[in-house]
Amino acid sequence: MDKIYLKNIKIYAYHGCMEEEKKIGSNYLVNLIIHADLSMSCKSDELKDTVDYVALLDIVKNQMKMRSNLLENVADRVVNKIISKFPSVKKAVVKIAKLNPPINGDIDEVVIRREKKREKKKLD
Repeated sequence: MDKIYLKNIKIYAYHGCMEEEKKIGSNYLVNLIIHADLSMSCKSDELKDTVDYVALLDIVKNQMKMRSNLLENVADRVVNKIISKFPSVKKAVVKIAKLNPPINGDIDEVVIRREKKREKKKLD
C-alpha cells in the first residue's frame, strides 16, 4: 500500500479542559499518514486520481479550529472526515501533539495518535 505523509503541520488552537487553554490556546503539530493505492495517479499524473494534499490540509485546519476538550475528539474527527471524503483512502492515521502542555512537569509535548481503516462492505 502506498502512503502520503503530511509532516509537522503547525497550528495554533484552543483545545483543552483548563480555562486558560480555552482562552490562551497553544501550539500544535499535526502529522498525517494516508494509506491509498497511488498507482493510477503515478500513471495519469492527474490530481483527480490521487488524494489531494491541499484538501487534506484543509481538513486538518478546519477540525483544529473546532474547539474540543480532548485531543482524542479532534483526532477522531480528522480521520473520520478523511475516510468519508476520499473513497480511495484505505487507512488514515493522525498524530496531534500539544507543545508545552500546561501540566505540572517538564514535558515537551503530549501526543494523541488515532487511526481508522475503511470498513469493508459486506456482501449479502
